[in-house]
Order: sequence, then structure tokens, then C-alpha cells
Amino acid sequence: MNILSTIKYIIICLPIIPFIWASCNDSAFLEEKPMDFLAPENAYNTEAGLRQGINGLHWSVRNDFFFGEEIQEHSSTYKGLGTDVAFHGEDPNSTKFVSNYVNYFTSTNGIVREWWRRPYRIIQRANLILEYIDKSDINWSTPTKKEEFYGEALFFRAWCYRHLVSNYGDVPIVTDVTSEFKTDYARHPRAEAFKLMEEDLGKAVSYLPDRENVESPGRIAKGAALHLLTEVYLMQGKYDEAIQSSTQLINSLGYKLMTHRFGSAGNSVWGTGDVFYDLFATNNQNLAENTENIWSIQFEEPSVIGGSNNRGGRAWGPAYFRMGNTPDGKPAFRGELVDGKYTGYSDTLGRGVSWIRPTYYMTNIVWGKDFDKDIRNAKHMVKRDFYFDNPESAYHGQRIDFSLYPPSAGRDAIRDTCQYIYPFFLKFFDPCNVLENPATSGNGASYKDVYAMRLAETYLFRAEAYIQSGQPEKALEDLNVIRNRANATPATIDEINIDYLLDERARELYQEECRFYVLRRTGKLVERVRKYNNNPLTPGLNIQDYHVLLPIPQEQIDLNINGDFPQNPGYN
Repeated sequence: MNILSTIKYIIICLPIIPFIWASCNDSAFLEEKPMDFLAPENAYNTEAGLRQGINGLHWSVRNDFFFGEEIQEHSSTYKGLGTDVAFHGEDPNSTKFVSNYVNYFTSTNGIVREWWRRPYRIIQRANLILEYIDKSDINWSTPTKKEEFYGEALFFRAWCYRHLVSNYGDVPIVTDVTSEFKTDYARHPRAEAFKLMEEDLGKAVSYLPDRENVESPGRIAKGAALHLLTEVYLMQGKYDEAIQSSTQLINSLGYKLMTHRFGSAGNSVWGTGDVFYDLFATNNQNLAENTENIWSIQFEEPSVIGGSNNRGGRAWGPAYFRMGNTPDGKPAFRGELVDGKYTGYSDTLGRGVSWIRPTYYMTNIVWGKDFDKDIRNAKHMVKRDFYFDNPESAYHGQRIDFSLYPPSAGRDAIRDTCQYIYPFFLKFFDPCNVLENPATSGNGASYKDVYAMRLAETYLFRAEAYIQSGQPEKALEDLNVIRNRANATPATIDEINIDYLLDERARELYQEECRFYVLRRTGKLVERVRKYNNNPLTPGLNIQDYHVLLPIPQEQIDLNINGDFPQNPGYN
């Protein structure tokens, strides 16, 4: 499917007229004017219509990248699957879910196509909105509204090119609406894409409102454009510029790291809590007092029109309900009582499917001597202990330990520890808050809003720029701002290097960042996947040096018959 296939125009096929009107020399006669269906000509000629278009960009990002629907592999990979922090737990030997780089990342693989197609689809929509903002004669509600909409569309276009350039390197740059079939696209140098991103984000910074003036929760503010601009600078090795933009965001726009408890969520279901828990507690993301939130993806309850769930429990949760019996032969989990029957599912645990299983690096190594001290590893953030739940068993209430089973039980060690029971990171799961499907404990759904950007990452961006530009003492200051908030042992100057920075990002941003982008720009992807990805059936996931970039989808190459569209090195 070509880039053109993402166009959302509605095409009406008129019947052929078998005769010619004598007066039909006026070309306007043949112009189609939509009157009773939605098309850009009548949908984007008002402020309300353009607002719907902007909302559509948000919907697309939520749907395509943040588990807005059960789009398993794409969103799982975006969230770190197949890197140093996670592998596929449900089936470590799968032909899917990045279980083997050589077999998975091929030019005909569906996810390779989707990672190409989805950002271009959003770019087409953003270009369409930009075109109609420019040419529509609209009576705007405020003097700044036109610029705000323009800035938001530019932000999304840059956000998508960041995605494309990181994954594929040189890519076609499309800045106008594509309205006809095209077979001569060319791959433009990355430098041109970076130039466009810098221009778009520079304008967005000047056009977008401050955080307190956005129209509604989740809309894009000036801080989000600066945050993304900082990442774009890091991708190019422009470290002085990254320091400047991140410093502006940290010091000048009203954002502050949250260091004290806030919100109304109180403590977790385990009776514990802290400021890091509050950051991820339901309904706390968009509070005015949450000055750490830069951009959060909005999820609404089922009763709200346009609502969607984030599949947080389903993606990261272990499939405990599949583990079978206790050592004395009783069902391991009785579950909740619904309509007079026990379901086998616990609303404390949801219904995980083990799409994203954390590596041993993520569950153990990265915490080091602060394993019991760092609040980001507290029991309300990472559930490590699971208990048999069946009063009919002598093991009821005991911590699950597979060594309790006799050899005759025939346990499968890989399924037991990769699919059924493993540490469950809880940022985007909401224990005991099941809103629908009680018989399956919510079916893995969560309605928490999800951070796309928060200020802690901005500090880590700046620390990265300081390290890469030979200023470790300044990086140390930023890293310890984050570590002090986490009650972790302060770092020392002799520890500061890129690997330490990546460790700190894992501790702070696991489940939030796209780990692929970070490892690529720091030159650490291949090294750290080989070192830390402990998929038990394919340690290191068979990653090769050429996997730093993804293959160009073969269908794109085949369709561009009139252009020079080479494949990335290493791929057939």
C-alpha cells in the first residue's frame, strides 16, 4: 500500500453522461461541490470542523501507538518489546512480537509496514489541516486560535517524522496533501527531515499556548513542542541546542518535578503510596497541580463517547489464570464471585496476556543496591509476589513457588516464569477498578491516562546532552534530581556515562518511553539487546548489526516504479 493509500478523501463516482450540453464550456460545471456528505471542503471550513480534525490527530496517535485498540504487536514494540528491557512472555519462541530479529524484521512483515504506514497516515491528515487553516476564511473565536491549531498540526507532523527517521533513516518528505497516485517517491536524506522537524517545532513553540491555557486536557502545549525539539536535537548530535531547549522547558514554562504527594487517590490497594505512585494514580495526570505532566494520552471510561482503554493490564500483566492447579491438584485461582460463580480472575491482577515480559535486567539488575529503597520499585509499582487463591487447597494464601510442585506435576519452566508469573509493572494498570466485563476482571483494560511526555524525561534528555558533550558534572546534577525524588542513592561522578543514563531511563521511564529510539540515538541498540535480553529460547533475540534500522516495506519499493527507492543495508 503506497503513502497515497492513507488519504481520507471521499470519492464520488459520477455516472458517465452520454451527451454534451451545448452550453457546457464552463469548467465550473464539472466541479464537485459536496453538500450532503463530509469532505475537507465543507468539514474544515469552520473552527469547529478544524477542531474535529485536530481531535482526529490525537485519536490516531492514541489508537496507533498507545494501545487505543487491541493492536498488540505495534504498540508492544513501541513500548520497548524486543530491546534490553522486555521480551514476549506469552510465547518466547513466537514468530511474532520481536522474538527473533532475523525472522521478524523482514521487508514483508506486517509490523514493518504498519510502522511505516501509520505515521504517514497522520502526516497526510496534518498536511490537510494545515492546508485548510491557510486557505479557509474563518471567524476565529480568539485572536490566537488559528495559530494554536496550526502549531498543533505542525507538532504532530514532526512527531511522526521523528518516528520514521528513527526507524528507517532516509524517508520521503511529504509536506503537501497527496491527492493523486504517485509512483516516483524518493528517500530524502535524514538531514532534510531533521530540518523540517526543527522548522515545524520552532513554529509550534511560538504558536502553541502555555500549559495552563490549553483548550482541554491532553491538548498540545508549548512545552510538548520544546520537549520533542530537544529529542530531535539529540537525534542529530546537536547537544548544545538540546541543552538550551531542555533548559528553557525546565526553567521557564511553569513545569516542575513533583516531589510531594498530590491528588485525591490516596494509597494503593496495598495501603502504601508515595509521590511516584501519585503520578500514575487514576485521574491524577491532568490535575492542574501536576506540573510534571507535559502531554498525556487521554483514555475515557466506556460511558464516554470516544472513550477507549489502554490495555495496560493485558499488555504487561502475567497470565496467572492459565497456570493450572496448586501442588495438591486444586485450581490455583478461584477468582472473583460474579453472578454466583467464581471466575478464576482476580480484579487485583486483571487479565494479563504477557505480551510484554520484563527482562531480568529490568526486574533485578537495574535496581542494584537500591532494590528495597527506590520508590519506583515499591510493591505498589511492581507486584512481585503472587499467592495461591483457593480455600479448598492446603496451599491457599501461600506465595506461589514452583519448587513446591512435585516432578510428577510436569510443570513447564518457561511458561511458568515467562507467561504465568513474573514481576508485574503497574504504571498503567488499575487494580480493583474493573469498569466492564467483571467475569474476566476487566479483560485487561485500564482507563488511566498515559504519559507521552513528562518533565522527568526532560531532565534525562539534558543529562544525556551533558554526557555526550563532555560535561559529566552537570549530567550528575540532573540525574540526582531524578534519583533524589525516587529516594535512591545519589549517583557519583565516576558512574556517569551513557550506560548509566540508559539505566536511569529504564528505572524512571519503563513502560513510557519508546526504548528503540533511545538505544538507536545513543548507539547502544545492538550491544544492549545482546547483553540484556534474556529471552530463554533466543537470548539476545538474534539481533544483527544491520538491525539498527528497519527494512523499508517491500511494497513501498515495488510501488515506486518510477523512482529510486533503495532498501536499507542488510535486507534482501
